[in-house]
Amino acid sequence: MTTDRQRHWDEIYTGKPPERLGWYRPQLETPIAWIRELGLTRDAGLLDVGAGASTLIDDLVAAGFENLAALDISAQALAITRKRLGDSADRVNWIVGDITTVLLPAEAYALWHDRAVFHFLTDDGDRAAYLARLERSLKPRGHALIGVFAPEAPPTCSGLPVRRYSLDDLVATLGPGFRLELDRKELHVTPGGVEQMYLYAQFRRRASAPAR
Repeated sequence: MTTDRQRHWDEIYTGKPPERLGWYRPQLETPIAWIRELGLTRDAGLLDVGAGASTLIDDLVAAGFENLAALDISAQALAITRKRLGDSADRVNWIVGDITTVLLPAEAYALWHDRAVFHFLTDDGDRAAYLARLERSLKPRGHALIGVFAPEAPPTCSGLPVRRYSLDDLVATLGPGFRLELDRKELHVTPGGVEQMYLYAQFRRRASAPAR
């Protein structure tokens, strides 16, 4: 059954080519640099949440990672990336699903990457569902790289409201089970010329997570 949320994102990805979408970047430089610095093994499980038509998966495939998963609510978005990768698409586990309801394996991933999904979750229940999946599927001492709109960013994106985060807000939202390791702000300019300030933060899941 297709939900309104799925329908919205399928229409976005069928209505414009990826390079004209507001969040498009030819390469996600900050996440790629941070991932490289982690020194993960090639067989480490890496999950890209809201992978869409982003080139991050392309870069991870090129870097030799062998246990990749790309998740997006839009099958149309993932189809774009699969086509672009050609034969290399077989090296990725493609998951079509809503991050607030999808079933993910327990402690399967050493890295959880999300650029521009979490800030669309303006409902408390949706955020709780997201965090429950993050806590279930990320290995103890695994890494979470999350990119969200900073307070300076616009209050909407792609026709939807977003929740903007200061660093303190994001740290508090993830809770005591995660330790902040890196953070930076990065100005993104959309293909239409709109300025969006992103906050990137890298967290490490504690080996023994305190109760939320």
